[in-house]
Amino acid sequence: MRLLFLGDMVGRTGRTAVWERLPGLISDLRLDFVIVNGENAAGGFGITEDIYLQTLEAGADVVTTGNHVWDQREALEFASRSDRFIRPANFPIGTPGRGTGLYEAKNGARVFVTNIMGRVFMHPELDDPFQAAERELEACPLGEVADAVVIDFHAEATSEKMCMGHFVDGRASLVVGTHTHQPTADHQILDGGTGYLTDAGMCGDYNSSLGMDKEEPLNRFLSKVPKGRFEAAGGPATICGVGVDISDRTGLCEKIAPLRLGPRLEETVPAFWL
Repeated sequence: MRLLFLGDMVGRTGRTAVWERLPGLISDLRLDFVIVNGENAAGGFGITEDIYLQTLEAGADVVTTGNHVWDQREALEFASRSDRFIRPANFPIGTPGRGTGLYEAKNGARVFVTNIMGRVFMHPELDDPFQAAERELEACPLGEVADAVVIDFHAEATSEKMCMGHFVDGRASLVVGTHTHQPTADHQILDGGTGYLTDAGMCGDYNSSLGMDKEEPLNRFLSKVPKGRFEAAGGPATICGVGVDISDRTGLCEKIAPLRLGPRLEETVPAFWL
């Protein structure tokens, strides 16, 4: 199975780039399943129902989120009726929406997706992410209920992300980090067969500060006095993510490589897809 995960869409330029490029990628690369993190898609803060639906129309099978999931208040309403919209699974019981889902890929495979948020340097501090991962994997074990298992681990600390990868190694097809918006170069297959990447990066303008127009973040570092709001940068976007080939026999990762398309970073597409 060929699966593509795209990192946080940031603002109009990020979501538009994904919408424009994703249909061609699905066709040209013969993708079976696509996951997109959309938590920064509405002006850099949260996501609206219209953006969520347009992302599905562009070809995404699932939209994951993170700490900004409720920044657009309408998300509290549409989350509960949208089965392909995933918020962190370790929110307290009773939180609107769902933290997991089991979906059918184009090749007929059963793909289990869960979104979990870290606790180190993160706000709000949610329930234990490792206990959440254990609970979800027990409920939908790889090779029994699911043919593939993907964890979007939305976290700040690289140590926490790496420990999550090792914690579920051999029980998940892919653990991919989101939230820090900077693509890392550590894509690998762990000892037990789980594909891992500390951060997928963002889909947005990299001539920025994490997708935000760079003047105000720089001002706050220099002066400590806010002069305005953070605004999503509006320059040309680069799409960043990770591609994996997942074994139809074991559900574990066979190949993994980054995908980066756009004007700012060196372009790369997983060679095994070409």
